[in-house]
Amino acid sequence: MIGATGSPVPPAAFHWIRAQLGDRVPLVSMSGGTDIVSALATGSPTKPIGELVVTKPMPTMPVQLWNDPDGSRYRAAYFDVYPGVWRHGDWATITERGSVVIHGRSDATLNRNGVRLGSADIYEVVEKLPEVAEALVVGIDLPDGGYWMALFVALEGDRVLDDDLRDLISDELRVHASRRHVPDAILQVAAIPHTRTGKKLEVSRDAIDDPALLEQFEKIDVPHTSA
Repeated sequence: MIGATGSPVPPAAFHWIRAQLGDRVPLVSMSGGTDIVSALATGSPTKPIGELVVTKPMPTMPVQLWNDPDGSRYRAAYFDVYPGVWRHGDWATITERGSVVIHGRSDATLNRNGVRLGSADIYEVVEKLPEVAEALVVGIDLPDGGYWMALFVALEGDRVLDDDLRDLISDELRVHASRRHVPDAILQVAAIPHTRTGKKLEVSRDAIDDPALLEQFEKIDVPHTSA
């Protein structure tokens, strides 16, 4: 069995693994956390490929965080949204087959004019393009009540982002996702920052692998009003 975690696995990866290795070596996407020392959803090697099972939470969740004497940070991180219920931080859909589809972090979900968009849906389309090495999408609430969604792309080799590639990216998102997934701006960066565990840095900057990469984002001119 091949295990995958850290971020959602695009459907194409499951098909590729099956084509390369056959039915005997399934790719299993797991959702869980270091903080609870457990998995909330994982694969069952005794079931057909793609079937997922949800396990009961293990009694291993932390009871306190460092430098949090009154427990306020701990409660804000896990219990503020649903009092008395552990909020793990992933969007998930339980299908009619009883399987689980993990869509990505709930605190990184884009809320564009009242419509929730999953960043993973954008990455699945954009990162299939041979010109794009990696992408990062962010949404920023503007002072006038508007919303600015920017897509940052790191390109392959010495490729330079031009209007033709911007149009291609926008067209692919419009066709394979929706018009709402088309960003307000597409900007080129040298590289995408990650956490030390390899996740894209969509939310917290505390565990970045290379702090210098943030300088390119700090120079971005964010609009003050929506177009």
